[in-house]
Amino acid sequence: MNYLDKHHKIFKGDARTLIKDIPDNSIDLILTDPPYNLSPYSTGNIKLSWRKDINNDLAEWDRLEFNPSGWVKEFKRVLKPTGNLFAFTSYNLLGKWHEAFDPEFDTFQFMVWHKTNPAPKIFKAGFLNSCELIICTWNKGHTWNFISQKEMHNFIEAPICMGEERVKNPKHPTQKPIKVLKHIIRIASNENDLILDPFMGVGSTGKAALEMNRRFIGFEIEDKYFEVAEKRLSCIQQSLIVREKRGEYKKEGKGSPSHNSG
Repeated sequence: MNYLDKHHKIFKGDARTLIKDIPDNSIDLILTDPPYNLSPYSTGNIKLSWRKDINNDLAEWDRLEFNPSGWVKEFKRVLKPTGNLFAFTSYNLLGKWHEAFDPEFDTFQFMVWHKTNPAPKIFKAGFLNSCELIICTWNKGHTWNFISQKEMHNFIEAPICMGEERVKNPKHPTQKPIKVLKHIIRIASNENDLILDPFMGVGSTGKAALEMNRRFIGFEIEDKYFEVAEKRLSCIQQSLIVREKRGEYKKEGKGSPSHNSG
């Protein structure tokens, strides 16, 4: 597909309202990162004299209750029969996701993202917070690109966003790494597919989608994150158009498996 014909659409507002405008059976992949509701478990910032403070504060939006059961109806409605749903979550909500979505889909599984550079455990009490969970659900006939036995574990390792990848201003406390997002997009969608992220933050899912020749729809309620996402995605789109004109852009490698799984 020519990037001159490609588009992304992002909208500022409450996803619960915006998703109602998406047509039935129009989305190929929902890939999103809703609130984890970890605020009640936060111990606050840890101030240290010998290094930068460890920030355990969570954003205000994490204090608003997120109930997976409230999203089943709309997620099922907008997904195509061949569609997939992947959502980042934490241990405290995994059971709620399973309770709400397992009865509604043929398959409910999960992935583990192992963060190779988690924040240190200063007081050495308990484990480092080095893993995050991703729920995965689909119906028979869903799109599935099986790469290889080695690469299809429900486990992926990647560092948290650092360096140039990390958006500095405003800094999003839960920005997800492009490596993890692209891995999911590769196996759960095909080129030109339409990907939805109702909680897009600074637009990382959109960035990964555009760079992999997919289309993207995103919602974000916070002004500061929406503005950054808008700039990031517009910049990426223009960059890809220029690269394509120069003949520098290459699509996914030929021979990549692409089929619907039973």
